[in-house]
Amino acid sequence: MHFLHPHLLRAGIFLIFTGLLHLSCNRAEEQTPPEDRPYLFVLGTSQDGGFPQAGCSRECCRNAWENPEIRRLVACIAIVDPLDGKQWIIDATPDFREQFFKLGQISGNYGRQSITGIILTHAHIGHYTGLIHLGREVMGTENIPVYAMPSMKKFLMENGPWNQLVTLKNIEIQPMKSDSSIQLNERISITPILVPHRDEYSETVGILIESDQKKVLYIPDIDKWADWERDICTMISSVDIAFLDGTFYRNGEIPGRDMSEIPHPFIVESFKQFEELSPADRSKVHFIHFNHTNPVVIEGSEPYREVYNKGFNITREGQIVIF
Repeated sequence: MHFLHPHLLRAGIFLIFTGLLHLSCNRAEEQTPPEDRPYLFVLGTSQDGGFPQAGCSRECCRNAWENPEIRRLVACIAIVDPLDGKQWIIDATPDFREQFFKLGQISGNYGRQSITGIILTHAHIGHYTGLIHLGREVMGTENIPVYAMPSMKKFLMENGPWNQLVTLKNIEIQPMKSDSSIQLNERISITPILVPHRDEYSETVGILIESDQKKVLYIPDIDKWADWERDICTMISSVDIAFLDGTFYRNGEIPGRDMSEIPHPFIVESFKQFEELSPADRSKVHFIHFNHTNPVVIEGSEPYREVYNKGFNITREGQIVIF
């Protein structure tokens, strides 16, 4: 009788485990939203420019221009509570129009004043410019709460056209403070957490979303894990799901660009950073915010498979996390 070497046996179990995780992720995407529990709904997974990206005619984007079904919207997550009909959006992206409609389709709550609030992470174009749709030229909303950190609030109030939204009372800015919890309703709270990033116009935060049953960490943008004063592995262990910056897969991904000018933790760096995590904790990690050059946007590519083989996940539009 032949026995497998223990290392081979463990490797086989790990591959089966990650394969099941991959199937589980796909099943989650097809879930029907609950009527009796809050949930998160992924509205987009791409970096600020979307996929395909303007001005890109390389193969990575050419396929997406020719095949609309593989296009992806800019990274955005909605929080929905069907028990009181309230819904919040984390970041107002350039794809706000489509994402607002998709949110209405899934929640059944669609209309000019149907957004309970918008939570902003920072002042890069993929994260706040969708606010233009709240103005008089489009929706003409009335006092939609917009949650913003101090510098983000200052930026909106002192620069047009954003300050017009404040003047015309289309939005009402609600201040946030790092590590200070905000109770959105009786079941859901959020806590902004400062992270290092290119803070030209505002500070940058990740968002911890909590209910009485789950904790979800959302960090779409950060420079490098080593630059953060917090230990990301400890953070991952303390939550149920972590949507984390996966903008680039590896260095050199953008020809002719110095990628140190746009620092993000490469996914291959995150592999190493997270290598001491248990399989259970690895399965909590869902990479998000993919640049159009990132090969993981191509389902079935070698980097795509590598993410799952190492026990991690790739966030998908339409993914639901029940709270």
